[in-house]
Amino acid sequence: MVAGEAAAQFNIHDAKTNLSRIIERVEHGEEIVISRAGNPVAKVIPLRRTTRTGRGSLRGALDLTGDWDSDEVNDEVARDFGLSG
Repeated sequence: MVAGEAAAQFNIHDAKTNLSRIIERVEHGEEIVISRAGNPVAKVIPLRRTTRTGRGSLRGALDLTGDWDSDEVNDEVARDFGLSG
């Protein structure tokens, strides 16, 4: 959708009839308004993925020290979680 452009609008009956088409348009970035008796009551908008998408997606975002998997660090973490004495 272009900035300043009005969202497409469907009445409830047309939205039910055209749900697949509406979803397809939303998947391409469009926003759709659903109205009842001419009054907007809902907006269908694209979801933005915010979760990691797979292995290695944090590559470059983490800085691990050389001792990150040492016995000392592992013992400290175990103590922090009450798993050792």
